[in-house]
Amino acid sequence: MERTFTFEKLPTTIAELQTLPEYAMSDPFMTAALTVAILCRYEADPQATAEMLNAIKGPRPLSPFEIQFLRDRLAGKGYKPYSYFRGATPANNYTPDRPYTITVRDDPYSYQNEGYARLQMHSFGADTDRPITLRKKGDQWLLWEQMLLSDIRTPAKDDEWA
Repeated sequence: MERTFTFEKLPTTIAELQTLPEYAMSDPFMTAALTVAILCRYEADPQATAEMLNAIKGPRPLSPFEIQFLRDRLAGKGYKPYSYFRGATPANNYTPDRPYTITVRDDPYSYQNEGYARLQMHSFGADTDRPITLRKKGDQWLLWEQMLLSDIRTPAKDDEWA
């Protein structure tokens, strides 16, 4: 199964995040889509990004390791999360179509562990989908682990071979 989500505007604060219908996090697909939307804010405001991620992580906030990981993976590479939105390619420097549209998929192995969902997301700068794991708590699916920030193809503006 796959689900597609559309964002007119990406959240920049917790208050904006909380107004989105996906913030209900009633299924793991919603939380996966929110994660990418939040990560797009990192380059402009790392603190607001951390606060929003903590809001979708539930009782387990970002660890110092996770904060450092975000810094390491996104410093000077803020285009990475945008690469998951429709229309974003290396040729256009990962500028997505508007409104922002993202697709989240499950696969035959997504629900192997009770209370967890391991979904797949496609970066238009990579050859393979990237996993994100969500964990159920009560009626919500919370962010547990994301593997979305591996390197991808260099944007044309930064590629001396383009």
